[in-house]
Amino acid sequence: MRSFHLHLISDSTGETVSTAARAAVSMFKDVDAIEHSWSLVRTRGQIEKVLGAIKDHPGMVFYTLVEPDLEETLQDGCRKMNIPCIPVLEQVVSALSAYLGATVGHQPGSQHVLDEEYFSRIEAMQFVLAHDDGQSLHDIAQADVILLGVSRTSKTPTCFYLANRGIKAANIPLVPGHPVPDELFNAHESLVVGLTTSPERLIQIRRNRLRSMNEDSETNYVDATVVRNEVNEAKHLFETRKWPVIDVSRRSIEETAAEVLALHRERAGLD
Repeated sequence: MRSFHLHLISDSTGETVSTAARAAVSMFKDVDAIEHSWSLVRTRGQIEKVLGAIKDHPGMVFYTLVEPDLEETLQDGCRKMNIPCIPVLEQVVSALSAYLGATVGHQPGSQHVLDEEYFSRIEAMQFVLAHDDGQSLHDIAQADVILLGVSRTSKTPTCFYLANRGIKAANIPLVPGHPVPDELFNAHESLVVGLTTSPERLIQIRRNRLRSMNEDSETNYVDATVVRNEVNEAKHLFETRKWPVIDVSRRSIEETAAEVLALHRERAGLD
């Protein structure tokens, strides 16, 4: 495993530069980046402090700075130390500027302004927390999306991903021997989506879950016949109610959420 120092500098929260850097590093095998994160860097004094840290731990520098003076100071300092200094958004912003025929407005952290979209995401996140795993059924009809599925079909993480896109999502587990709550059938404005997976994949995930809790005993939770019946009963319910179904067997959380978002847009007539 080869390790190197990676300095991530931003005049805002640092989310953008961190995400871009990690995505790039992940493409290389046997490489470990030792991250040094510097957020809300908005003064020359802060830049000088960062340059001192870079000198102590030489490595690549990725940054997102919109103030030309700060960017120039950082670039000059890195050039003197022969350190690569990469503006991660430069090519994208330049291309967009050329296409739009518009100049860039210099406003640090402008992508995180507390606007209506931000508060919508916060409200959606609070909704997910209150309506996880079949909770707060009394007002579940307020959900934009309701996910159904047997245990360990990624309902909760998918809901949180949707909330980050401003979607109020709830999820209800399908438990053998327990009827689907009546409140679900009164949620006429909500998009109901069934999540399913292969019994073999489900058993593997459940076994891993049990091991993480130091429980290795054989139970109906991982019994092949029982699990297969669970999955088939869930599919039958989805088909009977004509709810759209997503097979999560070979999908990441992001891919599942993207499919749900596409169904939501289609239902709302946005596609």
